[in-house]
Amino acid sequence: MATEAEQLADSQPQSRSLCYGETTLGRRRRRCGGGGCSMAPRRRWGRGRGPAALAQGAQLRSGGADGGEEPDAGREGGDGRLGHQLRRPLHMVHGRLLPRRIRRLAMANNGLSGALSPSIGNLSYLQTMLLQNNKISGGIPPEIGKLANLKALDISGNQFVGEIPSSLGQLTRLNYLRLDKNNLSGQIPTDVAKLPGLTFLDISYNNLSGPVPKIYAHDYSLVGNKFLCNSSSLHGCTDLKGVTNDTTSRTSNKTKNHHQLALAISLSVICATIFALFFACWLNYCRWRLPFASSDQDLDIEMGHLKHFSFHDLQNATDNFNSKNILGQGGFGVVYKGCFRNGTLVAVKRLKDPDVTGEVQFQTEVELIGLAVHRNLLRLYGFCMTSKERLLVYPYMPNGSVADRLREYHRGKPSLDWSKRMRIAIGAARGLLYLHEQCNPKIIHRDVKAANILLDESFEAVVGDFGLAKLLDRQDSHVTTAVRGTIGHIAPEYLSTGQSSEKTDVYGFGILLLELITGPKTLSNGHGQSQKGMILDWVRELKEEKKLDKLVDRDLKDSFDVAELECSVDVILQCTLTNPILRPKMSEVLHALESNVALAENGVDMHREALPYGGSCSFSVRHEDPHDSSSFIIEPIELSGPR
Repeated sequence: MATEAEQLADSQPQSRSLCYGETTLGRRRRRCGGGGCSMAPRRRWGRGRGPAALAQGAQLRSGGADGGEEPDAGREGGDGRLGHQLRRPLHMVHGRLLPRRIRRLAMANNGLSGALSPSIGNLSYLQTMLLQNNKISGGIPPEIGKLANLKALDISGNQFVGEIPSSLGQLTRLNYLRLDKNNLSGQIPTDVAKLPGLTFLDISYNNLSGPVPKIYAHDYSLVGNKFLCNSSSLHGCTDLKGVTNDTTSRTSNKTKNHHQLALAISLSVICATIFALFFACWLNYCRWRLPFASSDQDLDIEMGHLKHFSFHDLQNATDNFNSKNILGQGGFGVVYKGCFRNGTLVAVKRLKDPDVTGEVQFQTEVELIGLAVHRNLLRLYGFCMTSKERLLVYPYMPNGSVADRLREYHRGKPSLDWSKRMRIAIGAARGLLYLHEQCNPKIIHRDVKAANILLDESFEAVVGDFGLAKLLDRQDSHVTTAVRGTIGHIAPEYLSTGQSSEKTDVYGFGILLLELITGPKTLSNGHGQSQKGMILDWVRELKEEKKLDKLVDRDLKDSFDVAELECSVDVILQCTLTNPILRPKMSEVLHALESNVALAENGVDMHREALPYGGSCSFSVRHEDPHDSSSFIIEPIELSGPR
């Protein structure tokens, strides 16, 4: 009987690299040894299988030393994911640093080395652990016995030593266990052998010794253990060969009675028929089942496993893409609100130009997008691909976009007060920083604007639509055949040359921050690029005249922080410099915003309101824009490469 765990074990993920977590300037934490995450494309990807995932945190070893500090284990800022190729061996898989609600940990064939941390026992929700074919050494942590929900455990093909922990006998839900091809010694624990629900056990090719207890597993293999003692043998300990199957197969040769054999065959046919009917009903049920089996979405999302939706599923969820369910539309396509039968709400983006990318290229690009996981990035649930359609499925954001909320009022007041706007700016900056500096190759958004910054239930900023510009490009180059973005938010160099870099997104962020301060009305009067330039000139003029209060959204009245306003304007002017080389990096932008907001939260703003306008916000390097088109130079080193 092929269990779900056995099917999972048949999956052989390609080599990957680590991509996780977030960096917060002001309390910077090194990730992946300072190198961020690497997402080299995988050449082959089976239908419905995404990359396996590692959640936040792991120690890396390079040249015998740890490559970086452990990330903060106390903060679960979204699901971490494992990338495509581990550039450095994994020193230790820390269960303490993994999200406790992870259900599936699949890291097979990754060249992982080092020890398996005892803290792996903290993952109480874990159901599947696939770590086969790595170079993990040391003993098997007895703490694995605490994983009460574990159903499948495969750590075969590693370098584990020591005895098999008897605590594995506490895994009463375990039905699939593979410990073969290691260097395990000692006896087979009786508690493990007697696990009642175990259907498959493979402990072959180790150095086990001693008597073989009665094994309850339906199928098991002991081959390759030279010192195991068969209890029925009169000649001591011998190498047990082959696989011992179920009880029926072991006793099938006890009788030669043809009548009993005929009866057995008849019963087998009857059982097979019943099983076939049961399987047909089960298959029909699975087709009817919802893409998410539980109302708790976080628990059902398999780490690193993008869901491959059928077009029929998404048609039903969106009421056949009814126009009443349209959430928005833009240069990348139309977004529909969808609802599955269990009540799970999603946003379905129906991409334009479905014939632009081939099947393999689309799957590769989607997989790369799915690897970028951060609390301030819109997580990709899955995708759908047909000969005529390309669709992406995202979680539904209940509070819509920043653009929508800036136009809304609640009890006569704007929905977004000053503090929320500053929080949104910082969240968006964190998301962009992750794309720029912690993913390799870096991801350039190319269309940073208020409509693409979504808000979750806590009004936390979530950057959406990242990676889509590259997904819809017709050639794999940093020089695009069509500029994808919104006029007025596009950096001048991208508009004129088609060349994008992280500084393109910095420009868009500056315009976004300006919109957060002024509200939508001011910017709505200047859609074109030249009008945006005039608005920026107006901002500079107000700064020089120390009249920045005239810049603030009138609906906010006087409820804003003066020093935060000064800092924000300083950031805006630096981000929107004509020469991209002179613009700050997102790390500098985030550091400036966070530092200033931290002062306000500590009550320092009460003493700052009397300060004259003069720019309380500083970057590590301050730049002046010559406003001279002749000095507009783009150095190749500043460009992003394929993204």
